[in-house]
Amino acid sequence: MATQGIKTAALVIACAALAGGGTILGSGYGVFAEDQAAPAQQEGTETMKTDHLNKMQKYVTQHDGTEPAFDNEYWDNKEPGIYVDVVSGEPLFSSLDKFDSGTGWPSFTKPIEQDTVKEKVDKKLWVPRTEVRSSNSDSHLGHVFDDGPKDKGGLRYCINSAALRFVPLADLEKEGYGQFLALFEGHGMSSAPSKK
Repeated sequence: MATQGIKTAALVIACAALAGGGTILGSGYGVFAEDQAAPAQQEGTETMKTDHLNKMQKYVTQHDGTEPAFDNEYWDNKEPGIYVDVVSGEPLFSSLDKFDSGTGWPSFTKPIEQDTVKEKVDKKLWVPRTEVRSSNSDSHLGHVFDDGPKDKGGLRYCINSAALRFVPLADLEKEGYGQFLALFEGHGMSSAPSKK
């Protein structure tokens, strides 16, 4: 009787661990969320195309994954420009708000506009964290912490490069983000591409 109770408890714990942190457990064994069957889409919900995403981008944005620190595209990018949602193209962060947090992921003090991101409680680890998702595509971006630069508001948006696409300052107009050129005026950067 006691043995049966122990087996049942072990099964309940295993199921809870898989349901709550399957991505974390699976990634340790080389099984990533993108390799598993996608959940059935709810009827009537509008989805954005994700065909253009590579495996890591899908893993991060669609399955709440995390890319490796110091081994991602933008952690040390210092070029002026903006970072947009890799799924929808929605403008999310500016290089003017990017800083070196020493964590190995792109870190920002704030989004371009607060309503471009939404936050929710993430209980996948032992300590609850605040997850950051893009408003339009509902892509997982990363997390926000309160250990950022105090003189800039004290927040650190720790974002996966795989959730972003960088648009250089010189290409903002050409790529349809010309309205963001004004952000860079007065920061020692030309807001328009140089004519050759």
